[in-house]
Amino acid sequence: MKMPHLPSMRSGFSTGLIVLTSWFVLSCSDQANLSSASHNVQILPYQFMMTGLDRSKTIRLYLPADYASSEQSYPVVYMHDGQNLFDHVSADGDEWQVDEILDGLGQSEQLQVIVVGIDSSAEYRHNEHSPWVNNRYGEAQGQGYMAFLVEVVKPYIDTHYRTLTDRNNTAIMGSSMGGLISHYALHAYPDTFSKAGIFSPAYWYSPQVFTFSESNKVRLDARLYIMYGDKEGDGMIADAFKMQRQLRRQGHPLNNMVFKRVEGGQHSEVLWKEQFSEAIVWLFASPGAS
Repeated sequence: MKMPHLPSMRSGFSTGLIVLTSWFVLSCSDQANLSSASHNVQILPYQFMMTGLDRSKTIRLYLPADYASSEQSYPVVYMHDGQNLFDHVSADGDEWQVDEILDGLGQSEQLQVIVVGIDSSAEYRHNEHSPWVNNRYGEAQGQGYMAFLVEVVKPYIDTHYRTLTDRNNTAIMGSSMGGLISHYALHAYPDTFSKAGIFSPAYWYSPQVFTFSESNKVRLDARLYIMYGDKEGDGMIADAFKMQRQLRRQGHPLNNMVFKRVEGGQHSEVLWKEQFSEAIVWLFASPGAS
């Protein structure tokens, strides 16, 4: 920002001080509002309507850095709470820095993926991210939300971008309520997703997640990366252990699931950002490389 022309001493020292102070405040404000998203992140130019829920969604898209200069097709990760993934300006708190992390993984030739982020709103987040009713939060809209993702968003992305469309190259990922709906999606849509990153999952929201997972077993090749912090509460730890025991009892291969307890980890974007790289690389690695 260009330094403003200050008035002469004849205009008074106080006037000059006011102008200088105003310039400094505006400058700081401009810096604070600068987007932190990488150049290869975009917001799709129109809202996507959710049929049956009478609301629309903002969709954010991360493309690998070399997307424009290559003819390659890429795996896709669908992530919830898109406003928190790439940009501190739109984030509710800290951002995950998914774009910077994936740029680094691409440069080191560890992984290149497309990420599709679906924004959430505080008003409907609990409802949209659960297929089960909760006495406190009310209506379950998770089935409608996932139908929207699978039947509207995914076909659009596959049509307009160079994607690997099969289940082996399609993952879903989220945290807290986003972890709950990602767990559900892997079980409910086995022909669409083969991988789920399930961070700090809100299994507490409904005990039906356990009965549903038992009666709708994931395919044996499905990969689950379930991560939580040991400072997230006893309920989080107990529920994660319960799900781990259940999956083992159901015979899911040990090399296709990770349960990671992070020492000192708290329920926040800081934890999820720190664990993202390891999780996403593991999800797309072959089981033999685990």
